Amino acid sequence: MQHSPFPSSDHHYHFVTGRLAESALRSILEKLANEYKFEYSLDVMPITVAALMTPRWIRRHLEVPDAATHVVLPGYCETGTEELAESADIPILIGPKDCRALPEWFGGKSEPMDLNDHDIEIVAELNHAPRSSVDQIISAAKQLKSDGADVIDFGCDPSKRCLNIADYIKGLVDNGIRVSVDTFDPWEAGQATKHGASLVLSVNSKNREEASDWGTEVVVIPDAPGDDRSFHETIEFLQQRNVPHRLDPILEPIGTGFVESLVRYSQTRAQYPDHNMLMGIGNLTELTDVDSAGVNMVLMAICQELEIKSVLTTQVINWSKSAVKECDLARKLTYHSIKHGIPPKRLSNQLVLLRDAKLLPYPREAIEALAKTLKDNNYRIFAQDEELHLLSAGIHLHDEDPFRLFERLMQQDVSSNVDASHAFYLGYEMAKANIALQLGKQYEQDQALNWGYLTIKEDHHRIKRTSRHRNKDR
Repeated sequence: MQHSPFPSSDHHYHFVTGRLAESALRSILEKLANEYKFEYSLDVMPITVAALMTPRWIRRHLEVPDAATHVVLPGYCETGTEELAESADIPILIGPKDCRALPEWFGGKSEPMDLNDHDIEIVAELNHAPRSSVDQIISAAKQLKSDGADVIDFGCDPSKRCLNIADYIKGLVDNGIRVSVDTFDPWEAGQATKHGASLVLSVNSKNREEASDWGTEVVVIPDAPGDDRSFHETIEFLQQRNVPHRLDPILEPIGTGFVESLVRYSQTRAQYPDHNMLMGIGNLTELTDVDSAGVNMVLMAICQELEIKSVLTTQVINWSKSAVKECDLARKLTYHSIKHGIPPKRLSNQLVLLRDAKLLPYPREAIEALAKTLKDNNYRIFAQDEELHLLSAGIHLHDEDPFRLFERLMQQDVSSNVDASHAFYLGYEMAKANIALQLGKQYEQDQALNWGYLTIKEDHHRIKRTSRHRNKDR
């Protein structure tokens, strides 16, 4: 049994995989076969995930073509291949666990992953926009655009008509910003579209008569969530008058028909396969007590699969104040995932915020060995095995409580190398280490904890400052 091939033009590799990885594997093998001039075939097993296959199970389903010179199994099949090798009667190779690592497995380099493509448009709403000045709105719009928004939605105040709406819309358009207007007031919509707004949210039976006068695209909604009759009537009304439109059946919050509303999006796509659609996702992110990144990821995946090519989001409540950036990252991940037929796993850690994807603990024996060899008074901090470890020359303290740990340190003879500044440094680092233990994050001394796209790189002047104090006392 071999673990890596020596590709040759007279080799024919028969790859075994599951249904989930089939599309991605075919794409990768096409390039590799052209590069290394080998032949290949694919044996897609009747199972979704290749990681669940065993050699014994594979043997019952394996069909090796006569031309094959090698069988390549997924990397999860490390053991139990002897029986399979006897029945296959050709060499069995163990490939990587992830088909994306095949270029390296063949001795080359993996191609850099392109996670920039997407086809979902983000419409970012500025709620109650008339309550802010024109300059404030332009500034906020520019920030949203830099976070990934494609269109800025000017959210009108339902309780009061915005008489100077033209100033806002013109100011945004003059700054190169695409604008939509969120209002049911026909006069506000007319003024906004006259001065450059390219989309009106939203239109139903109450204001559809005026929509043909605006000369722009509109978003169609039912008169009430689930009111299919009014929804279809407004769609037909606009079609007859050649008013361009997108369909939004309305996403309901959890507790008021969330799942039913998702079903309506699927039904709408089936009924109107060629229509553009929009999903207003703020009803879920703003009205659910949960960090919004994971919610946005799932919603963007739903939109991607249903070919809903625009979403309306907002970021008012604190737990959702970076929703636009999250949607931007999520749309790229879901686009890549669906295009290549693979789960959005090990593609990017930008939306892995609370816990790290993987921890790399040191063997306890290695920490103990390091403690015995240290000759200087510099402190090393480790966070693993539910404890904090503090190491220096002649010192190895460990405890789950950083306060107890520091108290025990002060009981040592360390007065010469722990002044106020150094004590602050140790406290800061142990606080980070303690957070890492609580959340399941990787702690590296003098490095920022990894918060995905929210990570702020730490200024290493702290190291220099504490080093001066340490060196002074040697």
